[in-house]
Amino acid sequence: MRLPSTTTRLLAGVLGAVAAAPLGAQAAPRAATRSAEVPAALAAVREADLRRDVTEMASPAMRGREGGTLDEMRASMWVAEQYRRIGLRPAGDDGTWFQWLDMVRTRVSTTASRASVGGQALTLFRDLTPLNVVPAEAAGAVLWVPDATDSTVDVRGRIVATPLLAPPPAAIRANSYTFASRYADAAINATLARFQRRGPSAVILVASAPVDSAYEVVASARTRGAYDVDRAVPRAANGSPRVAPPPALGSGPTPAFLVRAAMRETLARQPQAELSVRLERFTTPSVNVIGMVRGTDPALRDEYVVFSSHQDANGVRVTLEGDSVHAGADDNATVTAAGLAAARAFVRQPGRRSVLFINHGAEERGLIGSRYHAANPVVPLEKIVAVLNGDMIGRNHPDSASLLGAQPPHRNSSDLVAMALRANALTGRFTLDSLWDRPTHPEGWYFRSDHLPYARLNVPALMYTTNLHDDYHTPRDNPARIDYAKLTRMAQWMYLTGWFVANAPKRPAVDPGFRLER
Repeated sequence: MRLPSTTTRLLAGVLGAVAAAPLGAQAAPRAATRSAEVPAALAAVREADLRRDVTEMASPAMRGREGGTLDEMRASMWVAEQYRRIGLRPAGDDGTWFQWLDMVRTRVSTTASRASVGGQALTLFRDLTPLNVVPAEAAGAVLWVPDATDSTVDVRGRIVATPLLAPPPAAIRANSYTFASRYADAAINATLARFQRRGPSAVILVASAPVDSAYEVVASARTRGAYDVDRAVPRAANGSPRVAPPPALGSGPTPAFLVRAAMRETLARQPQAELSVRLERFTTPSVNVIGMVRGTDPALRDEYVVFSSHQDANGVRVTLEGDSVHAGADDNATVTAAGLAAARAFVRQPGRRSVLFINHGAEERGLIGSRYHAANPVVPLEKIVAVLNGDMIGRNHPDSASLLGAQPPHRNSSDLVAMALRANALTGRFTLDSLWDRPTHPEGWYFRSDHLPYARLNVPALMYTTNLHDDYHTPRDNPARIDYAKLTRMAQWMYLTGWFVANAPKRPAVDPGFRLER
């Protein structure tokens, strides 16, 4: 159905009030409101199914589902099998569930690279961790700079070693990763900034005590390198659809390295150092898993509503509190489970338009799967009427949530937002926190999930989320920490929005003059 022309007033009334409203200001019933607008198939969105699916997808056997690994393939096969059991139609390549793609991975080669200080060979990522994916060739006496804030020292052409500065508190991002790793990133960035444009041949940063405690976490993240994919929507609005060549020696940023605090005395003696870093580049597969429910209306069934999730998480990394598997229960097994619930509902009661269910591959590696599918869709892009993407929908206050893409400049379809707000009123009745949807929010959350490539191509798109939390991208993001009652309401909300879009006489319109910008 198409909602009336009161869209603007509805948006202003809902979004204008909720940002300042206390979380408990609106009572949230635990069951969907009974209404003629709510289809009987809503009953197929069941808490027991959601709990089972999250528990299976985020189980230790899935090993964190890291993109570009066999663990992601295992999770992708699991998703395809759920699609088959539910009764979806395969909608991938050649009549399969799968749209395959090759990620291009560039990383520091541990076999072709060499490093030594004072004649002592160092092992990369154990003793000395490259902080950027650039080639390096530097040799000579280390220049010890005891205070990185001292800008009077001539560092041009030298291998500089310096202790890490303590980062300003405002530079330590909230709600992302562990505090130790966030602190380390902020300290590294603050110290390296002191040497930008001063021309050192390399910079060696000596860890402080807080960063030393996170050394293995930093090293584990840096071993993975950088990922991209060809023939895809660019990472940035003005970027290229092609993978850039690796930087030539001397053409990239200054090579930078992190060493443990125990190296301080050795480097302060200004020994001879040799740093030879080489890169390696190869392709590794990922996959989008795609199923479909065919619409019932001959005039509308060739238009498509997309339910979007991603099946990958962050794999097996450094042990934290006895666990090394980043299970990714909230990120993003919750949304995959919600998509499966919506699929059961649409199989039971199809809409007028067709519905695509897409689990995008390698989202954590840079929105790889969604960037690829948006540029190479399995149906004509102009036939995709809306993308309903979710990312982390099972944590935090039971009655709060966010709808990203609901306010300018991120909003690209007032029609679609109005449908989502109506669906929320009939299901979850969440108080909507609009702060995370603002371009001024420090997390830039809108730009970090799989709706983004579609929005860049002017497809009406929304992101459903209950936002970040302290277990984000850690082994603590496990099935036991999910609020399944809240997840059920979020899944009902996403499903009902999709039902409204699938049955509206007219597709949601793109707002005139929409231009996505940060």
